[in-house]
Amino acid sequence: MKLDIEKLQQAVDAADLRVLLMVMFQMSGDRRWLEAPYRPKRDVKLIADEAAGFPDHIQAEIKAAAVQVLSKEKPEIAIEAPDDTLMIEMMSICLSEAVPSEYAPMMREQMGFSSAGPDQDGAVSTDKNKRPVVIVGAGVSGIALGFRLKKLGISYIIVERNDEVGGTWYENVYPGCAVDTPNHAYSFSFGSRYPWSRNFSPRAEIQDYLESVTDELGIRPTIRFGTMLTKATWDDEASCWQVTLETLTGEEQLEACAVVSAIGQLSQVSMPVLEGADDYQGNKFHTARWPAGTDLKDKHVAIIGTGASAMQIVPEIVDDVASLSIYQRSAQWVRPIPRYQDAIPEGAQWLLKNIPLYASWYRFTMLWRYGDGLLPSLRIDPDWPHPERSLNRANDRHRVDMTNHMERELDGRPDLFDKCLPTYPPYGKRILLDNSWFKSLRKDNVELITTGIDHFDETGIETSDGQHRAADVVIYSTGFKITEMASRLNISGAKGLRLEGVWADENPTAYLGITVPDFPNLFCMQGPNTGLGHGGSAIFQAECQANYIAACLEKIAKDDLVAIDVKPEPLADYVRKVDAEHEQMIWSHPGMSTYYRNKAGRVFSVMPWRLVDYWAMTRTPDFDDYDLISKDAG
Repeated sequence: MKLDIEKLQQAVDAADLRVLLMVMFQMSGDRRWLEAPYRPKRDVKLIADEAAGFPDHIQAEIKAAAVQVLSKEKPEIAIEAPDDTLMIEMMSICLSEAVPSEYAPMMREQMGFSSAGPDQDGAVSTDKNKRPVVIVGAGVSGIALGFRLKKLGISYIIVERNDEVGGTWYENVYPGCAVDTPNHAYSFSFGSRYPWSRNFSPRAEIQDYLESVTDELGIRPTIRFGTMLTKATWDDEASCWQVTLETLTGEEQLEACAVVSAIGQLSQVSMPVLEGADDYQGNKFHTARWPAGTDLKDKHVAIIGTGASAMQIVPEIVDDVASLSIYQRSAQWVRPIPRYQDAIPEGAQWLLKNIPLYASWYRFTMLWRYGDGLLPSLRIDPDWPHPERSLNRANDRHRVDMTNHMERELDGRPDLFDKCLPTYPPYGKRILLDNSWFKSLRKDNVELITTGIDHFDETGIETSDGQHRAADVVIYSTGFKITEMASRLNISGAKGLRLEGVWADENPTAYLGITVPDFPNLFCMQGPNTGLGHGGSAIFQAECQANYIAACLEKIAKDDLVAIDVKPEPLADYVRKVDAEHEQMIWSHPGMSTYYRNKAGRVFSVMPWRLVDYWAMTRTPDFDDYDLISKDAG
């Protein structure tokens, strides 16, 4: 297809030049685009300057050459799929920093230069086993696994309690709800490119994306909406799962080859037990259960909690409400994100849509900036002289930067500064993004309250200092119950073991966060120790786990097995490694409290690994870690 030259010329004016240079080299094979004076300057900003540090005359030269390279009547790509060595060279030049060699195969896959699974549908015949795989949840994890199983030709159904896909993105409709990872990283490596309006897109776009990709990939016919799995029991004699579903028309029983929990960690709301809450006569609800049609205009509103949801809601509603009382249990570190709400220019949109290589390299830059770069600064330096405020020199620099931002935003309000300055090291809890949060706190109709809540009464909330504040509406921004995960699905494995019993005392564990001994053909997605505390994308994690689970199910189908069951030893060894690694990480810092840890202090939610490490761990299952159960076993 011949490109519109005029539109191309307009588009390159909005291009990220570091991305454009990689496209020009890959299209032409001309190595001069990798050499001086065409080497971008390093830029560590989360949304980097598109000029890449080039002077005006070099910018003009690159853009003019790009029009020539991209406007050929029969454009050919000189280098379709760079090998590992060339990928590392290109990535390092693009970023102006050394990229370790292990990232090449992962990034090639994420950029669409190689495939994570079969290229053709129907790679596995499942005629020998008519029982489907039952996937619970049609959020990003369920969609990712559905795509992989469809490519393999493995029979599956997805059961979804809601009437549409999306999971947490379908359910969370509160004002200001948006992603805190750039969408060109928070998106699938497969399927069509979505025209995101900005780098951090609002919830409605993410939901639309998930609905459209579900339709595009042909997954929707496999989803049973308005359906909940209420019980799953492993049948030793039949070597399958006996599954009970609650549907719109009543209860249903079916036999499943495997059960996959794709419900994630953020699906069950956490409501604090507060004295007198039932006496309160106003409207109260959790952010994840925002009632349709809620009107807060001129209302006196109370928000309990200052986590991610509250920081998105407050700037959206602050100018509409009569008053806003924000009840804070602990201060949060907040990271400034310049250009957070900037729209992606029309020219850049045109390049992303019409130049596939541009979209691939743009995705790479976002994956990298929001990837593993932060993790080294989250390791505890035992010789660091200031452990009360930070972990190491880099972490202390982050503290200074965020403190300086807070001082600028709250200049003249020492009362607010004292309330907002955390006492723990940066990144000890989930890092939050400043989307006018501090500006909102300064407004005359806002009060930030750090005194503990004593009780509710009929008209509002009284704090432990005896002060009463009336509220027409109370919003709980109190997060989710994280510890239960798949165990809340009423699952019984071999030997009659209950998953909720195995995972008792708020201590869920799973091999690679995916499989549990004595629960054959049970798989978890976004399971224990797979959350992301340092960066990255939950969709990336979902793809890693989907690839692993699909490979396990492929093994069962191809080798005529009935089940695989992870051995206890690999799990125990894995948990020891996870715990040992976490002992060196920020989330184990003394005096810290975070939902990443259970009541015993063990970090059970987030993983300590780099993204590339987890990708490698889940790329190809080691079946020596599993008991392979054949049809004639026992």
